[in-house]
Amino acid sequence: MSEHEHEHQARQHQPHQHHAHQDQPGDEEFWDARYSESTRIWSGRPNEALVREVSDLTPGRALDLGSGEGADAVWLARQGWQVTGTDISKVALGRAAEHAEEAGVGERVDLQRHDLTESFPDGEFDLVSACFLHNYGDFPRDRVLRSAAAAVAPGGILLVVGHAGGPSWDPDKHAEIGFPTPEEVLGQLELPQGDWEVLLAEDYVQPLTGPDGRPGTRPDNVLKVRRLR
Repeated sequence: MSEHEHEHQARQHQPHQHHAHQDQPGDEEFWDARYSESTRIWSGRPNEALVREVSDLTPGRALDLGSGEGADAVWLARQGWQVTGTDISKVALGRAAEHAEEAGVGERVDLQRHDLTESFPDGEFDLVSACFLHNYGDFPRDRVLRSAAAAVAPGGILLVVGHAGGPSWDPDKHAEIGFPTPEEVLGQLELPQGDWEVLLAEDYVQPLTGPDGRPGTRPDNVLKVRRLR
């Protein structure tokens, strides 16, 4: 399913943390084949935005949407979170399970296969992380993010991290899909007034290594909201 910007970026970018982009969301065969191209597609390191925004939170139950090879899920488990990770690819989930076991946190990571267009994990979570889920193909991102918000327990956090444009070496990359601002994402969530608090809504510049090995950047953004009741 989706991997985060670093473990979820296009393979030729070779960043250090992310879940895979959804060029063809909902296609299990596509993603199984994609992950089968190599013994590891992503770097194994967690998304920097997740680390930055979650490090100060008290660990509880976390949901990682589009867990890919498990970098974010394993990092969260190492911080003391009980993590549910979801992905559409059985190949990715198998690698995530191996990563969790190797890291000694297998008992803290529950990996579930979900096509988020058809099913969603049960339960409430103190943190729901949705990193780099975009409207590739016919993926109903808005609806999935509303499901993500509904899964946040009172007092919990929803973290939505996304791209704000193409990388410095290809500014128009995927421009056709449109990259919503944090304020637009907030509107799409349709959160009940008075039930949520906006903690952060901002753009930032993410350093990346370009396909030629040279340093580059990409504009990204983050929305962090807390459920009050």
